[in-house]
Amino acid sequence: MSTICLIGAGRMGEPIGAQLIRAGYRVRAHDVRPERREAMRAYGAECPDSAVAAATGADVLLTVLPGPAEVSAVIDDGVLEVLADGATWIDMTSNTATAAAPCRERAIALGRGVLEAPMGGSPADAAAARLRLFVGGDADLLAHRRPLLSLLSDRITHIGGHGAGYTAKLLVNLLWFNQATATAEALLLGQRVGIDLGVLTETLAAGPASSSFIQNDLPSLLDGDYLAGYGLDRILDQLTAVTTLAADVGTPHALADTVRGIHQAALERYGAVDGELLAVALLEEKAGALLRRPPARAADTGTS
Repeated sequence: MSTICLIGAGRMGEPIGAQLIRAGYRVRAHDVRPERREAMRAYGAECPDSAVAAATGADVLLTVLPGPAEVSAVIDDGVLEVLADGATWIDMTSNTATAAAPCRERAIALGRGVLEAPMGGSPADAAAARLRLFVGGDADLLAHRRPLLSLLSDRITHIGGHGAGYTAKLLVNLLWFNQATATAEALLLGQRVGIDLGVLTETLAAGPASSSFIQNDLPSLLDGDYLAGYGLDRILDQLTAVTTLAADVGTPHALADTVRGIHQAALERYGAVDGELLAVALLEEKAGALLRRPPARAADTGTS
């Protein structure tokens, strides 16, 4: 089996590495946090103290990092140079085409294959091999590495050439955050004018305005869960990348600018904390009302 170097063993990298180890791959994992390296050792990974040591002689480099800056830092550390001949670098980070381009060019100049495969899903999805991968790069290289990626994902979509996978993932995220804020505004308005929140959410879920957010994520919000899986600062970076790209290529982006502005305000209000729905928390705060399920009524047992 191939030797895989996994750089980034956080909330997504850990279950990804565990899956590969269970499949029989030799995994060398590195994370800047010693406790994350210890967690990977418990699964049976080798955990050298440096990224270069982890990458030396590896057939596949997987980067599962918080964002573009971390990817660039790892690549600048020289991990590409020490990979095995014919190795492939697969970046699973929510990166941007612009930030990744110098790293990709460096990899190609060294004779490394390059795929981007930013992912959609949660740690539970990673543990169950249910990630969605948005792949950019050469179709033949993807075919060669598909057996590996299929251990992690049941939905591998080849979006197009280099950069297309990163951009598609950013657009998916843009629409999700758009849906979250628009849905919250609608529910806050309906609640304010006296519509029962339960009836309204059921109506939206069953009608033409339904969305993946309403079907899958709104229940968490109504339970008071702001989805503390990703940082507001990272979210703002992604939304800024989308609006910058739209401005560069000359497409309308008024809605994207608005969504970005709401998240900018949330970041200023709450700081760089985790919470994918903290922009909704800001809208609730402005409205002076919370979007919550009504308390369940106690069962009437009656008396005799």
